[in-house]
Amino acid sequence: MARDVKKVVLAYSGGLDTSVILKWLQETYGCEVVTFTADLGQGEELEPARKKAEMFGVKEIFIEDLREEFVRDYVFPMFRANALYEGVYLLGTSIARPLIAKRQIEIAKATGADAVAHGATGKGNDQVRFELSYYSLEPSIHVIAPWREWDLTSRTKLIDFAEKHQIPIAKDKRGEAPFSVDANLLHTSSEGKALEDPWQEPEEFVYSRTVSPEAAPDRPTYIEIEFEKGDAVAIDGERLSPAALLARLNDLGGANGIGRLDLVENRFVGMKSRGVYETPGGTVLLAAHRGVESITLDRGAMHLKDEIMPRYAELIYNGFWFSPEREMLQALIDKSQEHVSGTVRMKLYKGSATVVGRKSPNTLYSLSHVTFEEDAVYDQRDAAGFIKLNALRLKLLRRRGMND
Repeated sequence: MARDVKKVVLAYSGGLDTSVILKWLQETYGCEVVTFTADLGQGEELEPARKKAEMFGVKEIFIEDLREEFVRDYVFPMFRANALYEGVYLLGTSIARPLIAKRQIEIAKATGADAVAHGATGKGNDQVRFELSYYSLEPSIHVIAPWREWDLTSRTKLIDFAEKHQIPIAKDKRGEAPFSVDANLLHTSSEGKALEDPWQEPEEFVYSRTVSPEAAPDRPTYIEIEFEKGDAVAIDGERLSPAALLARLNDLGGANGIGRLDLVENRFVGMKSRGVYETPGGTVLLAAHRGVESITLDRGAMHLKDEIMPRYAELIYNGFWFSPEREMLQALIDKSQEHVSGTVRMKLYKGSATVVGRKSPNTLYSLSHVTFEEDAVYDQRDAAGFIKLNALRLKLLRRRGMND
């Protein structure tokens, strides 16, 4: 039996699944539904979501442009860490969930709702990300996860329910979708159906943000990205807002075939899944950020960052954005970025984003120390004692072994 719920805030896209969920919530819980649709740069018109919600009799409809907040407060802090899950994934879906969840909780408080709901399935990571965020922000909130509750266990049943309740169905949704797509300003993710066999190369139609590297221009594109305290602030001398800057990098990277990833990853819930990702701007940004760090970060700080990065990335992937451990790591990472300011010149060419120049007023690179020419600042004889001290324990170990 469904728990007594008076009002629920639903993360609502206006698509088939969340439209069915909206009606199911009204029928099953007999509650008032508030819809929340976030513009995170997915590139879709969101006003149809309002019309669909109105068709269901929804009185409180929230459609919000969160692109700047998304990039400024979520994407950029993550990129200060150079975060990569399992060494390659730029966490495009993972980083969007805490912001959506945060706004749902804020709307629930503003509208007097006693529950929130999402459209994530019971097999994926998103259910965990949403719900860990909900509970972190409002411990007493009631969470409704329809995919774990209802008996609409197949696409056919979902469509039958939609037709029974006169829910509009796009023509391409009447059959089996070739794959599932999630998008925001950072990336596009494609999973399932035609992509489930990890042996089969993705067809070109899977990709929507990038040209194939083979079809990219035969001449490289050069750009300069300026950083201030670890965050990109300008491209080719033009200062841009966080969202506008990432959008510009998406265009530049996508046009040069940059940012494609075909990955079999380990989901938090225990299974492996195959995903095809496009992160053109993020791929360029990561390479550029590491480029400016290379001349401004001390060796110890850089290596420590690299050591904690996998842990930081795993926390985001698993849904622990609002955890104290992620916030602690973020404070350490942000401290490291105090002097990470400068300009990086990037070469974009047929799928690759390469650092070809870097400069900074805070540089630690000293030509007088590294030159192969004669210098007056480094006495090469000093290296002898350095080597002998580091070799001492190795000598002692070897001598012990010779006596065994």
